[in-house]
Amino acid sequence: MVPFSFAGETFVASPQGALHWPAQEALLVADLHLEKASWFARLGQFLPPYDSVATLTALKEVVAATGVRRLYCLGDSFHDRFGCDRLPEQARELLLEMTESLDWTWILGNHDPGFADHCGGTLVEEAEVSGIVLRHEAIRDDLRPEISGHFHPKFRVNVRGRHVSRRCFVATSTKLILPAFGSLTGGLDASHPEIMKSVGGRASALVPVQDRMLRFPIAA
Repeated sequence: MVPFSFAGETFVASPQGALHWPAQEALLVADLHLEKASWFARLGQFLPPYDSVATLTALKEVVAATGVRRLYCLGDSFHDRFGCDRLPEQARELLLEMTESLDWTWILGNHDPGFADHCGGTLVEEAEVSGIVLRHEAIRDDLRPEISGHFHPKFRVNVRGRHVSRRCFVATSTKLILPAFGSLTGGLDASHPEIMKSVGGRASALVPVQDRMLRFPIAA
């Protein structure tokens, strides 16, 4: 995990897309999209039904590695509002173990507004912590420091003729967009017009790699 500064605070980013906030003993993740596979299965498109277990197992590992006491999910935690009802037993046990042991906050997203059974934790539209707004989707005209998700940003580049894609954070001086943490999620190129429209100003793609942060300016 790689430390960096944003809005006067020190954060630590993981290649999986989690954001550790040491001063708040908190972990931030976005766009878990739990039970996405079962949602598609109901429509006749069958995908391997292991996405929730894989995502929650990875999240539990980051929680253990950081020793946090608080966790904020920045929206689209489930792929739809009834996703928690469909969790298989192993995934439900993993989730309940974490929501019962942590101060857990669900921030609502466009996929999971008011989901019926939120499996523990507290449900909010957005939160403000130490002057930083936590929400699902960036609001360009809000001048307060803000951390969000929604867009699943990825940095793509060709290396020696090979296409390489990595989860990335998109940052300006006041906006920070997290990549999707979910195991079954696609992503938008970090320079996508919708992302640029949401953050405004000059932005960079931040790619944590082992013990350093790669920073790439994004052309609007």
